[in-house]
Amino acid sequence: MIELTDTTSSAIAAEFVRARSRAGSPAMGMVMTLVFVVDEESSEQAMATAREASQEHPARVLGVILGSTRGKGTVNAQVGIGDGWAGETALIRLSGEVAHHPESVVLPLLLPDSPVVVWWPVDAPADPANDPLGRLAQRRITDAAAATKARATALHAQCEAYTRGNTDLAWTRLTPWRALLAAALDQSHAKVTGAVVTAEKVNPSADLLGAWLGWRLRVDVERRTSDGPGLTEVELETKDGPIRIARTDGRLATFSTPGHPDRPIALKRRSPHDLLAEELRRLDEDDVYAGVVKALLKGSSGTGRASR
Repeated sequence: MIELTDTTSSAIAAEFVRARSRAGSPAMGMVMTLVFVVDEESSEQAMATAREASQEHPARVLGVILGSTRGKGTVNAQVGIGDGWAGETALIRLSGEVAHHPESVVLPLLLPDSPVVVWWPVDAPADPANDPLGRLAQRRITDAAAATKARATALHAQCEAYTRGNTDLAWTRLTPWRALLAAALDQSHAKVTGAVVTAEKVNPSADLLGAWLGWRLRVDVERRTSDGPGLTEVELETKDGPIRIARTDGRLATFSTPGHPDRPIALKRRSPHDLLAEELRRLDEDDVYAGVVKALLKGSSGTGRASR
């Protein structure tokens, strides 16, 4: 990593070229620009997550740390390739007046003719699509579960601000749960008459799962609370008996369906880089997520405000 102090976008771009030449790779097969926005405290973990995700999606990764907006505008950066990155990276620290306009630094560094994804690993803006950096992107990734401010309402705020191209890792965490439930319903012809979702008290994924079940199955969904970790149980009520997935340890689940013996299922809580890599696989609109957001806001899922 090369340190650039009091630098500019053009100097960062020139360093990318020099780094590729030193590595003997003047042309690299990068497929997108990934921009992530964090504070200093969260930057190391975000860099590690992006580095792992880049193994599947070679990208130009631009980490942006927004510092104090007081004083002279300053841009400092660490630029490099290699060291586990399948692409190239710059960690850019902005302070002073320039921190009000991060897009002025990032825009010249975007790869031409390729998608742009902006990811907020911790606290996202109230309206990602209208954020200065969010406006540069085709896809905007937030994580309501990682919010440190107003965590109980973070998901609802993101749903209120939803626009095409937005998604949240709370939804991505549900992929294996949704796959198991869909497989169980494909094997059962009994009509689902109700559902129960059990999770920690503040769990955005559970709220989205309840909205999805209520929307697609047209049933009331009761929301119950547990000690976790995370989402612990989903039960679908049918006239033949319950379809149930129960996971109490965050690793192994018991899958129960009427007329069949219980089965252990590997259902480990997924790492941040697995979640990010999954979202980077699809850069088109997620119509199902859009429908779930609408259902959640309308309250049509009946997710049981009175939890127990």
